[in-house]
Amino acid sequence: MKPSTTPTGLQPLSPQHQSPWIEAGPKTNPYHPLNENLETDVVIIGGGLAGVTTAYCLSQSGKKVVLVEDGIIGSGETSHTTAQLVTALDDRYAHFEKLFGEEDTRLIAQSHKAAIDFVEQTIHQEKIDCLFDRVPGYLFCHPSDREDILKDELSAAQKAGIHPIYLNQIPGMLNDEEACLEFPRQAQFHPLLYLHGLCEVIVEKGGQLFTNTHAAIINADGIISEDGFIVKANHVVVATNSPVNNLVAMHLKQTAFRTYVVAGLVQKNALPRALWWDTGDHDADQDFPPYHYVRLTSYNDEYELLISGGEDHPTGDLGPGETAEENRYQKLEAWTRDRFPLEDILYRWSGQVLEPVDSLAFIGRNTLDKNNVYIITGDSGTGMTHCTIGGMLIRDLIMGIKNPWEEIYRPSRITMNSSLVFFKELIRGIKSVLQGTPDDESVKEVQQIKEGEAKICKIDGHKCGIYHDLDGDLQIVSARCTHLGATLHWNADEKSWDCPWHGSRFTSQGVVLNGPANSNLPFYEVSATASKTD
Repeated sequence: MKPSTTPTGLQPLSPQHQSPWIEAGPKTNPYHPLNENLETDVVIIGGGLAGVTTAYCLSQSGKKVVLVEDGIIGSGETSHTTAQLVTALDDRYAHFEKLFGEEDTRLIAQSHKAAIDFVEQTIHQEKIDCLFDRVPGYLFCHPSDREDILKDELSAAQKAGIHPIYLNQIPGMLNDEEACLEFPRQAQFHPLLYLHGLCEVIVEKGGQLFTNTHAAIINADGIISEDGFIVKANHVVVATNSPVNNLVAMHLKQTAFRTYVVAGLVQKNALPRALWWDTGDHDADQDFPPYHYVRLTSYNDEYELLISGGEDHPTGDLGPGETAEENRYQKLEAWTRDRFPLEDILYRWSGQVLEPVDSLAFIGRNTLDKNNVYIITGDSGTGMTHCTIGGMLIRDLIMGIKNPWEEIYRPSRITMNSSLVFFKELIRGIKSVLQGTPDDESVKEVQQIKEGEAKICKIDGHKCGIYHDLDGDLQIVSARCTHLGATLHWNADEKSWDCPWHGSRFTSQGVVLNGPANSNLPFYEVSATASKTD
């Protein structure tokens, strides 16, 4: 059985669920694919908030920039976020204080505050209409967490220069008889409207943006697109969520998680404009306790949209008895209805979160690479501020401006708890390569697979992922991730093949959805010789 050409015309978008940002965002793509060789000061790979913010900051500083994006602007994780801008970090200031010390924790807090201020000032300066609001945020204790966690966090946040307020009730929640911390002056916005506003300014400043352009080769000289066009650059910035220019070094320092979101109607004025978060389920995961996060956004004259997220788990890695991806929405909806006056659910979607070993993003010069190659990765659940910090910090590094955040976000850093999580992730990955998902021995012929189902089987000695789509067609791809060869897991929610090691994801036809994989899966045509399994 020989691979055929992967189907063309596919965009690297989630094939099943879309957020309200996509529905309400720009309807046309004003940019075109790269179709010539170019030379520039800086080439940026990735058209999400990290890449576009970097391009904006550098173009404002007089640099000539070229940005290339695999899909369309914002089609990756930026369109799957809930778009909260926070200084109430989900990994907690008490945690950062123990790990980094008081001085660096103050710098961490300062960077997130500066990121929110940057977004607000940029919106006003560039006159971008993107539903930006300053709102309070309320942090409350998950039942699995320590009772004194809020007081510990209050003390640590105050020392870091963030000044929450201890409240005996949670504003807006149905079961509000609990204490919480109020974090003033958090923010929220429409991420795609903001992103496209920045893009317009970048183009006005002479920057060039290219969409549907896959950077097949990335090195210190620039990029070569899949179509063979070259962009030579003095500086290279990889802002692809998970860095696709790294083979191993960075991927053992962070773990990929799927996170789930539901959005439904609430009566206008039934709730205060605010953000809500719990402290995370420590019974589910002590290292990275999954937490819930909630906000409101405008919908129509009668209703607002309540957006609630959570129920995270490692991408492609669900143990026996754990809730399947497609059933996580029901759990999330039940949790939300217990706490908020939610009516009809209108949207369901999921996203990808990268959790660094020490809970802080990696921003700066790429580890084990030349000094002119930079990465922005490790959003740690606070991607909107980490992406903005990334753009500001990379600008300063390229412009030769001293930035006080350079050391704390340095990708090559090692902290106290890094080794433990590093080795846990290494062992988990090795198991996924050596063991992988077992073949479905009950399938003797691929036609036995029912419509809507997917199985992993061996055909002519190849380990294949086979999906029988709802149109009756069989889609057969290699079941080995093109990054490091781990066996993929079928995600029945997104109809995707997900890698349990570093979070790479592929459509049912093998097209890359998420890195670190940077090439598609081999795609096989069904033939008479390929109809039977080994």
